[in-house]
Amino acid sequence: MRSKTIKEGLERMPHRALLYATGLPKTEIGKPFIGVATSFTDLIPGHSGMRDLERFIEKGVHTGGGYPFFFGIPGICDGIAMGHGGMHYSLASRELIADMVETVAEAHRLDGLVLLTNCDKITPGMLMAAGRLNIPSIVVTAGPMFSGHYKGRRLNLTSDTFEAVGKFKKGLIRSDELEALEMCACPGAGSCQGMYTANTMACVTEALGMSLAGCATALAVSAKKRRIAFESGRLIAQLVKKNVTPRKIMNRKAFENAIIVDLALGGSTNTALHIPAIAHDAGFDLPLDLFDSLAKKTPHIAAMLPGGKNYLEDLDYAGGIPAVLKRLKEKLNDTITVSGKRIYEIADSAEIFDEEVIRPLDKAHHKQGGIAVMKGNLAPGGAVVKQTAVSRNMMQFKGKAIVFDSEEASMKEILAGKVKPGHVVVIRYEGPKGGPGMREMLSPTSAIAGMGLSESVALITDGRFSGGTRGPCIGHISPEAMEGGPLAVVRDGDEIHIDIPGRTLDVLLTDEEICKRLKVWKKPAPKITKGYLARYARFVSSANEGAIMK
Repeated sequence: MRSKTIKEGLERMPHRALLYATGLPKTEIGKPFIGVATSFTDLIPGHSGMRDLERFIEKGVHTGGGYPFFFGIPGICDGIAMGHGGMHYSLASRELIADMVETVAEAHRLDGLVLLTNCDKITPGMLMAAGRLNIPSIVVTAGPMFSGHYKGRRLNLTSDTFEAVGKFKKGLIRSDELEALEMCACPGAGSCQGMYTANTMACVTEALGMSLAGCATALAVSAKKRRIAFESGRLIAQLVKKNVTPRKIMNRKAFENAIIVDLALGGSTNTALHIPAIAHDAGFDLPLDLFDSLAKKTPHIAAMLPGGKNYLEDLDYAGGIPAVLKRLKEKLNDTITVSGKRIYEIADSAEIFDEEVIRPLDKAHHKQGGIAVMKGNLAPGGAVVKQTAVSRNMMQFKGKAIVFDSEEASMKEILAGKVKPGHVVVIRYEGPKGGPGMREMLSPTSAIAGMGLSESVALITDGRFSGGTRGPCIGHISPEAMEGGPLAVVRDGDEIHIDIPGRTLDVLLTDEEICKRLKVWKKPAPKITKGYLARYARFVSSANEGAIMK
């Protein structure tokens, strides 16, 4: 055990004295020391119910023969951080989270980790730490929120709050309806109800083999989630004794499984940042093009919000990720998981309870999976789009650029009615370096949708999108404008051609004209010049590399 370093031998007497000062019974000092990294906070609904799960993890660790030590990890709610300066910190927090888990685990020589997480950047940050540390680890995602209800219809965060802003601005809903939606859309603890980034990453984690079967979709505040938390705590001591480490689970074949499940569910485009970043910390690189090659072979079998109508509770009642694995078994690799069961074993024992929520492969919603990787003279390094959330009419689009150098500038003009049918909204200097922090553009995309323009307006950016975004919205454009990518020299009125089936994104200018403009382009001053974000901007890599710190 790694913890022997701090608890055995004469010279470790002071260390033992400090450990006993925490209340550690002398009878327990020989047991594996299990760190429980908890991201509980009152600030995030996805995390506000974690105190309950902490109790069940603690019971499980004691039952399994370990001794738990809890330590806190911060979290950011992307929904609350959205649309203002706070969103600069969201993606950047992923690196802090990984660093903090690494720091505490290494400083205290912990033998194993239970990683209690839920929302957008916390889950990938913890998985990055697990891959980097390579000590036995198991992830507990705290679960999705129940759907909201109002006048007989179900509600969710994105379409019933973010898009409601545009609808109200357009005069499509009354102020009393707006207030009712505000109070009813999010009924309590849990991650937001659709296949947005938090829930996508929970599903990816389960498919990767790093959480127990059923964990991703088991609803927050449910007894099922409590039992999963207990069993995760119980199992971690066994993983320590058997030395089952994350890199034995998170190999390339496991990452392929995770991407395939993500694509089949039509998950968030943010996974194109997070999965490569986790793989990097697990010891190898995953190219962005892997998403596209797998998408062409993976049918989209679950129409989840925001592109479809199904909520996470529907997916859970239909059989959850084990049922999805059963459906996709012929396309998956038979890798190991933290439970000791292999992927095929989990798939074989699963049941599919709703053939419409998890469709057969030959009745898929789309022949290809959720994410398409696009390239062209606007995105030589690549860009991503959630193609399963784009209508057939908008899969190919040509329009005139209306250019903004920040999210705030675009939002002001969208709500003022300046964006018209036939426009391609260009939002630049919002990439990893330019943002800094690669902000999500849910507010402008939701406003466009809420104002009824999603069938006549496209949006492209070097920033990124919430998992709640739908419509022809292309992000992660690389290289970003701040690095002198072609996006930096697009002007109002330039024609832009989007061809999602053809995987191309081009501004209709000659190479000579683009080069001419780039020669006179001047790099703008950084938006933020002090603190963590200034350091982050200096060291963060491009989006097509996962926006990792170098």
